[in-house]
This record gives sequence, structure tokens and C-alpha cells, in this order.
Amino acid sequence: MNPLLSIVLKAAVIAVLGVVATLAGSPLVRAVLRRADAPEPVDDTAGEAEATESPGIEAASAQLRGGHWIGLLERLAIYVAILAGFSEGIAVVLAIKGLARYPELKATTSAAAERFIIGTFSSVLFAAAWAGLARWLTGLWCSA
Repeated sequence: MNPLLSIVLKAAVIAVLGVVATLAGSPLVRAVLRRADAPEPVDDTAGEAEATESPGIEAASAQLRGGHWIGLLERLAIYVAILAGFSEGIAVVLAIKGLARYPELKATTSAAAERFIIGTFSSVLFAAAWAGLARWLTGLWCSA
């Protein structure tokens, strides 16, 4: 294969998967948060299932403003860090995010902290999975 074409294809794969990792993570994180916020059925004495009160993870989004944009930047930074071979970058991103959100999390309910943890974890896993796929696909050119 032409070396220039190989470089262009690798760049295209990295760019496309980076866009997917960054943008497609938002609906996934929202779906995970909705799933975590779903009321759990509780059996009462009559044997009928009844839903308990929701812990309010979705409602906590008002307390943690800017979460969508922070999530986009977080996924992009993690994707780039993994592709650059700088796995320590994941710790840097999470430390910065945790320190920046600490005052808000300390002053709010446990639902906001749960939202932060669940959203961050699902967002990081999503970005890491796409970065792993990009590394694997671009590595196929080296072995060919």
C-alpha cells in the first residue's frame, strides 16, 4: 500500500472514531443515568409490586451544570491520551474533573455525587473502548 495513503487512512480512522467517541457518548451516558435512576419495585404485604421513590439522579443534573460539555471534553481528552500512549492522562483528566467538581459535590445531595460517579465511569469506559478500537484498527496497517 502507498505510504501516503496509509497515513491518510489512519488519520481518517482516528478522526472518525474520535468524533464517535466524543459525541456518541452523551446519549449513552444519559441512558445509563436514566437506567440508574429507575425506581426499583418493592414487594408490599399484599404481594403487589410497587415502585419506590426515585433517588433523583436525573434531577441532580441541575446541580451539576455544564456536565454535557465537560463530558464531551473528558471523552476527547481520554481518547487522545490513550491513542498517544499516555495512559497517565486518564488519571490527570479524572483528577482535574474531580477537583473542579469537589465544591459542588460537597455542597449537594448524594444523588449529585452518584450522578457524577456513574456518568464519569460510563463516559470513561466509552471513550476508552473507542480508543482501543482505533489503536487496534490502525495497528492492522503495521502488521500488513
